[in-house]
Amino acid sequence: MANRLAHETSPYLLQHAENPVDWYPWGEEALERARELDRPIFLSIGYSACHWCHVMERESFENPAIADSLNRWFVNVKVDREERPDLDEIYMRAVQTLTGQGGWPMSVFLTPELEPFFGGTYFPPEDRHGRRGFPSLLRWVHELWSSDRERAVRQGQSLAKEIRRGHESQLGGELDPDLLDRSLEALAKQFDPVWGGFGQAPKFPHALDLRLLLRHGVRRGERGPIEMASLSLDRMAQGGIYDHLGGGFARYSTDEKWLVPHFEKMLYDNALLVPAYLESYLLGSKPAHARVARETCDWMLAQMQTPEGGFASSLDADTEGVEGRFYVWSGEEIDQALGPDRGRLAKAWFGVRPEGNFEGANVLWRPEPPQDVADALGIDLASLEAEMETARAALEEARRKRTAPGKDDKVLVSWNGLAIAALAQAYQVLGEARYLEAASRAARAILASMRQPDGRLFATARGGRAHLNAYLDDYAFLIQGLLDLYESDFDPSWIREALELNEILRERFVDEERGGYYTTSRDHETLLTRPKSLHDGALPAGMGVQVQNLLRLAEFTGETEYAARAEHTVRSVARLANQHPIAVGQLLLDWCRASGRAAHFDASPSIPFATARAVAPEVVAAYD
Repeated sequence: MANRLAHETSPYLLQHAENPVDWYPWGEEALERARELDRPIFLSIGYSACHWCHVMERESFENPAIADSLNRWFVNVKVDREERPDLDEIYMRAVQTLTGQGGWPMSVFLTPELEPFFGGTYFPPEDRHGRRGFPSLLRWVHELWSSDRERAVRQGQSLAKEIRRGHESQLGGELDPDLLDRSLEALAKQFDPVWGGFGQAPKFPHALDLRLLLRHGVRRGERGPIEMASLSLDRMAQGGIYDHLGGGFARYSTDEKWLVPHFEKMLYDNALLVPAYLESYLLGSKPAHARVARETCDWMLAQMQTPEGGFASSLDADTEGVEGRFYVWSGEEIDQALGPDRGRLAKAWFGVRPEGNFEGANVLWRPEPPQDVADALGIDLASLEAEMETARAALEEARRKRTAPGKDDKVLVSWNGLAIAALAQAYQVLGEARYLEAASRAARAILASMRQPDGRLFATARGGRAHLNAYLDDYAFLIQGLLDLYESDFDPSWIREALELNEILRERFVDEERGGYYTTSRDHETLLTRPKSLHDGALPAGMGVQVQNLLRLAEFTGETEYAARAEHTVRSVARLANQHPIAVGQLLLDWCRASGRAAHFDASPSIPFATARAVAPEVVAAYD
């Protein structure tokens, strides 16, 4: 029997709709039920592509005995973090404060007043290695609430105070003059000179930091930062984190070599990496970087575009309950698809081992330089590359016969804004008209079907149903995409739409007291606090993207008010930037633009950016 999640649009929530757990979606019904029963809330937050979310569902949420404990002792609320980044941000801070780390699935226990008093991430179904299992944890929390509630309430109040303090701190000031140089020093200190990227395992792409390295190289007239970025982009494209058959990147690598990915593929990661490859191509003229950008865009068009024109959110890490099954190969499977002769070449090309490189199977990657592989095989490089183009097509065709990973096909305005921007920039650099057409179609679909009667945006849509108030990222990222579209085809309607959305953003999200922007609008539901995200994470900070938008609007329209707003916003987070320069990569990209230091890379002599700036004042005059 389906529970209360059966009528939701989120694929993640629908995955749990037949659990024996009496799930509620987040909303007044659940919160009122907790107050009425005087029970704590068990809040479970995850997303549909998350491997460990699936594991905890199979082990615990489908277990009748565990479900019985949850149903008797708690009001159980399931949240899709992609639909509710506000809740995720608030309660992730609580988990990080309690445990020193975060992740998904996120498991948090709240008082009926929504104050978190205990939490963590994944919990196993039984006690293991001295770690409390989920059933034991549920009993412990129940007994705490029943016999020592005052302790739980105090803990909740203390955590709530800490969360509010973090969101309400004063951060104003001026950017240090040497901040850009210090950010380069910090990135260089974390840089991996062998495998590229930053730090050790697990290793994330950090697209913003790579783009910032490119700008550091241009503004200082040095090759070093550019080569760091180029090496990182090379290694990622050679690694297993990149899908060598279908294009597109997985979310991160579990090792420092980029070999074994966490197999989920997110729209936002790929949308952020496309500009990094394009900009590196413009600076270094590496055909391989243009090819990766093209193949990533082609993956978005082939796999992620919805019938309505928007872009789906993600592809699952798991297939048939096994992580990565869709993507990995045995040597025998390659021989079956290609025949023994071409199979021998392909196994050498893609680093395939008889013993495997991932749980007995092989993630395809490119660990050796092409010429070295050709020499070892005794074949000239041009012939080998031609053979491998044929092999790639044949392997991809064979892979299509497998059960495909699940797709989260909800459309998020924020992530679509990033995809629109990436595709528009790819058109500017690569000249592929289909990218501009896809970006334009997505933008028109969102503007037509994800607007409220008063012009405000909805955050998410699926199956013809759009809902939830949009967040700062939705407005900022979509405005960015619209401005990139304008720089691509000079259609004045994109500027008009961007100006309208910018005005809504200004009216509803500005922090009048401290400067900058809140994550949620002023008419959003009242939560534990009104979050305000100041630094980049997996996504660029919406505040930083909006600074870039304001600077571009100032360039296009000649209205200095936009530049003044951008400067005021930067000052509101200057103290954080000065203390943690690599936490604000988007803001530093903005500073480069504002100061004219490697502001952007002109895509091609055929794309007259000056024309865009000349046309815009007429558009604004007509709009006014």
